[in-house]
Amino acid sequence: MIPKIRTGTDRSFPLIDYLFGPGKHEEHTDQHLVASWNNFAPDPGPNPEPHQVAKLANQLDQPVKALGKQAPAEKIWHCSVRTAPGDRHLDDNDWANIARRIVHVTGIAPEGDGAACRWVAVRHAPDHIHIAATLVRQDGRLANLSFDRRKAQAEARLIEKEYGLRQLTPGDGTAAKAPTSQERWKAERTGRTETPRESLREAVRQAVAGAATEQEFFTRLREAGLRVKLRHAPSGDILGYNVALPGDRNRDSEPIWFPGSKLAPDLSLPRIRRRLADGPVDAAPSRPGTGHTDRSAPAQYRREAIGIAERAVAVLEEDDDEAAAQLVGAGELLDALVQTSPAATRAELRDAARAFERATRSHVRAENADIRALRSAARGIVHAGGALGRGEDGGTTAMVLSTLVLVTLAAARWHSARGHAQQAAASRQAATHLRAAYQQAATTPMRAMREAGRALPEPERRRHEATIHTALGEPDHHTGTSRQHDALAATLAEAEKAGHDPKALLEEATSWRELDTARDTTDVLVWRIRRIADLPAIPGNTKAGTTRTRHAPGRTGTRAESLAPARPVTDSRRPAPRR
Repeated sequence: MIPKIRTGTDRSFPLIDYLFGPGKHEEHTDQHLVASWNNFAPDPGPNPEPHQVAKLANQLDQPVKALGKQAPAEKIWHCSVRTAPGDRHLDDNDWANIARRIVHVTGIAPEGDGAACRWVAVRHAPDHIHIAATLVRQDGRLANLSFDRRKAQAEARLIEKEYGLRQLTPGDGTAAKAPTSQERWKAERTGRTETPRESLREAVRQAVAGAATEQEFFTRLREAGLRVKLRHAPSGDILGYNVALPGDRNRDSEPIWFPGSKLAPDLSLPRIRRRLADGPVDAAPSRPGTGHTDRSAPAQYRREAIGIAERAVAVLEEDDDEAAAQLVGAGELLDALVQTSPAATRAELRDAARAFERATRSHVRAENADIRALRSAARGIVHAGGALGRGEDGGTTAMVLSTLVLVTLAAARWHSARGHAQQAAASRQAATHLRAAYQQAATTPMRAMREAGRALPEPERRRHEATIHTALGEPDHHTGTSRQHDALAATLAEAEKAGHDPKALLEEATSWRELDTARDTTDVLVWRIRRIADLPAIPGNTKAGTTRTRHAPGRTGTRAESLAPARPVTDSRRPAPRR
């Protein structure tokens, strides 16, 4: 159930006329009152004449008119209360009781207060009502609306439980501002699939992902096609910024500007500066001797990002408040992938990034956290350019997506432990989208590995399967007949040929505690071992090299080594000490 509160400076007539009228798209039906301040207010009925609307509006306005020039500037309080899609339909008695509970908790009309504000509840659709009230009490005092929005939301959570409705997750005041109904109507009228506010929020997030300087951030905004307006102090210093979509104008043909803070709390310029001030991120690597950014190896930078993302999982699992910063860095990494991933996975990745954006904000502050490694990984991916979606690039995309699923699940557990219901739900939603993107990206490389596993000589395949069953604690009486571990067996065989000990590799990969959250353990182990052993993402792809140092033959690296980025980024790559 969603209560949405607005206030206005007009008299009651325009609002009452709209509520009892046909609506902007003829969507209002069976318009009628379900409750009022005295239960005797006149009901204009469906599509009434103006004088019928005026009769009700005048009664609502009477306390306001009695104050004359002393009446407050904001005179009208309007609250829409809507059930979620799929909820059962409530009858008029249900809605009347709900309306009385809302006006009681918000201070409009406390129960038993005969001198409270005048109000009416109007129903013109099966799934919602509108409560209209005037903000002067009948005794001439002003209504006390302290924290009315917060109180309405809390009451809605109780109503959901009592009426068996879908229970929404409570918020903590850190969510981005939702588009207004006017913005949604305009987007629908102009043929947009989303409102300018939503498009701008995504564009600004992507512009800040891995940006090294404030100037680079503004340059990226302009390169994305946005209109940018900077606000300067008399000294010339930049105080803030506003962005607008080309062609999005008001009735005076002026651009509709949005300050960053109105897009999301963490997109204000001071908050972005704080992120940039954490330290310089590495510049994107250049081709030797040219000075030009090397955009030919997106797979390399994705591989480097995997170890850094696994480090973020480890920090989140330590359940420390300092891990809050890792969520911000993980969000930048997701935004970088959205900009550079192949079309096959981009839609799901975009939905994952949009969902996870909510998980990056809470009231927990990380005072001493360092996210330069994550920001450097995001920067490398952006500067490397787009993946082709096939071959080594496609396989490495699957590898990084498999890791990011674990990041989002770790984020969900971290938020749940702190009672952050909305952020935990957003993390789980992001994980769902990332799993879908992974399935799209992993189809070809996993098929190649399964085929390689089936092609192994039978004695070798049986030996690797026995190792797998032992490591996973599975019964081994099916060894040689089960085909579910073919890809993993092929990976172990490939690692053994490269000089690694398959048993030691598998023991290290399975020792990482976040493995138990994976939906497909075999897939996670395949990609983890291929990264630890520095194997190409596609079997037999000898052209796919990385800059990581290979482990000595016959042993695997330590966990600290396997979590480190490919080339030095910052000291933050070292595992945090256990507490």
